[in-house]
Amino acid sequence: MLSYLVKRVIATIPTLFILITIAFFLIRIAPGGPFDSDKELPPEILKSIQAKYHMDEPLAQQYFRYLKNIAQGDFGPSFVYKDFTVTELIAKGFPVSLTIGGLALLLAISTGIILGTVAAVKQNSWLDYALMSTAMTGISIPSFVIAPLLILFFAIYNNWLPAGGWSNGNWQNLVLPVIALSLHYIAYIARIMRGSMIEILKQDYIRTAKAKGLSTFKTVSKHAIKPALMPVISYLGPAAAGILTGSVVIEKIFGIPGLGQYFVQGALNRDYTLVMGVIIFVGVLITLFNLIVDMLYAWLDPKIRLGNDS
Repeated sequence: MLSYLVKRVIATIPTLFILITIAFFLIRIAPGGPFDSDKELPPEILKSIQAKYHMDEPLAQQYFRYLKNIAQGDFGPSFVYKDFTVTELIAKGFPVSLTIGGLALLLAISTGIILGTVAAVKQNSWLDYALMSTAMTGISIPSFVIAPLLILFFAIYNNWLPAGGWSNGNWQNLVLPVIALSLHYIAYIARIMRGSMIEILKQDYIRTAKAKGLSTFKTVSKHAIKPALMPVISYLGPAAAGILTGSVVIEKIFGIPGLGQYFVQGALNRDYTLVMGVIIFVGVLITLFNLIVDMLYAWLDPKIRLGNDS
C-alpha cells in the first residue's frame, strides 16, 4: 500500500507540470493584461510596474521564474488585490468553498445512495419509475439553470431563504447553493446505485439470506449495501472534481466569497498569479480526491491489490 501511495504521488508531478505549463501560456495569450485600465498609464509608470512584477522579462524567463517560485510554495502577489498574496486569498476563499462543496458532496452521496437503493428494492414499481424519471431530469438540467430557479421560488416569490450572500456561513445562506450544487450529483449517484444494487440483489448469497428469513432491510443493510457501493465510490473522484469546478458558477450566482469568486474576478481582471494559483490548488485537490477514492475502493474490496505490498 505504501509503495502504491508513493508511486501515485510521484505520478502527479508530471501531470501538475503539464497543467501549470498550459495554464501559464494560455492566460498570457488572452488579450489584455493585469495593468490595462480605462485610463491609459504613462509609459514610464507602466514600465516601472512591469519591472516590479518581472513582466518586462522574456516570456520563457518569466515561466522558469514562476516554476522556481512554485517549487518553493510561493504563488506570488496578486496583481489586482493590492497588499494580498495569492496564498492569502486562497486561504481566505478555500474554507468557504470547502463548506459549500463538502456539504453538497455529503448531501449528494447520502441522498443518492438512499434513493438508488429504494428504487432498486422497488424495481419496476411506480416509485422506481418516479425516482429515476426525476433523476434523469436532474442530470439533464445544469446547475446554472437550477440555481436561478431556486432563487426565484424560495427567495423572491416566497421569501423563505436569502437569495445570496455568505453572512459568515449562516445556515440559511447555505441551503440554496448547496442544493443547487448537489442536485445533479444526487441524480447521477441514484442511478449508479440503483443499477449496482439490482445486480447485487440477484446474487446467490442474497437469495440465501432471504431464504433464511432475513427481512429486506437487514438483507440490504448487512449484505448488499457494501458491494453495491463500489461503482459509487469509483464515481466520487469525478464527482468531487465536478463539484469543485461547478462551485465557480454557483459562488458567482449566489455572491459567495469562495475560490470560485476569486477565480472569476481574477480571469476578468487578467490577474495572472491569482488565476494560476487557483488552478494549481484545485488541480492538487482533484488529485488528492482521486487518491482517497482509490484507497476507499481498496478498503471496500480487499481483493483489489494496490501495489506489490498490499
